[in-house]
Amino acid sequence: MSVRLGPNRYGKAETRLVRVVRDGPVHHVKDLNVSTSLSGDMEAVHLTGDNAAVLPTDTQKNTVYALAREHGVGQIEEFALVLARHFTESQPTIHHARVEIDEYAWSREGPHSFVREGGEVRTCVVHHDRDGRTTVVSGLKDLVVMNTTGSEFHGYIVDEYTTLQPATDRVLATAVAARWRHTGDTPAYGKSYEQVRRSLLEAFAGTHSLSLQQTLYAMGERALTACPEICEIRLALPNKHHFLVDLSPFGLDNENEVFYAADRPYGLIEGSVLREDTPDAGFAWE
Repeated sequence: MSVRLGPNRYGKAETRLVRVVRDGPVHHVKDLNVSTSLSGDMEAVHLTGDNAAVLPTDTQKNTVYALAREHGVGQIEEFALVLARHFTESQPTIHHARVEIDEYAWSREGPHSFVREGGEVRTCVVHHDRDGRTTVVSGLKDLVVMNTTGSEFHGYIVDEYTTLQPATDRVLATAVAARWRHTGDTPAYGKSYEQVRRSLLEAFAGTHSLSLQQTLYAMGERALTACPEICEIRLALPNKHHFLVDLSPFGLDNENEVFYAADRPYGLIEGSVLREDTPDAGFAWE
């Protein structure tokens, strides 16, 4: 039997980094979870255990901390680019770097006091190789939203296993995960993040939904319309089902007022919306 080494990469996952900037009595906080992953001339380490081409994952962790001190942490996409370029430019055996960052938001309660905000997390994934090719994907996850009316679901396939009843007025809830690709050389990452987030919320709230798929497309279309600097957005919307509770055994009616919020199983709706002239994604989504 003949075998060969296939695609591979290695790195340090989930390096927790908190950067505090002291501007006199007023402090600023960046709270990140950074994952780095490198690939390149790695045949020897896999085939013979020769580590000469390997930059240790512990060194990758230390690099995150050191570059945070040297360069600061502004927009997470910019910091990810600093890291990715450092790894490919400083180590000849490293041909490609992937850097993924989650950012946790804190709201200010005083000059140096903060409260951790809700579950929403800002995200990014940056790829950079030694040939200078770069992709940036920004995003968010765990943005939990709900419409208590304005949602229907009916007209679907019915077969011998179907028990779901048609709905003309249901609760629609989901935890939005969205990722989008930028065009241009110097995107305003912070501004586009706010625009995309606002567009997603506006479309979710403003769409009378006949299906979660329809809502997904409306959210993506609104984001692309509002933000010409992005060319493609991918959405994953788990359907957080809310089932009407049967209160008739207790002599009570239930006119869409009392629900059981189920956590699993759940429908998972995924899709992408992109401009007609969207350039090739390259390795952006890897």
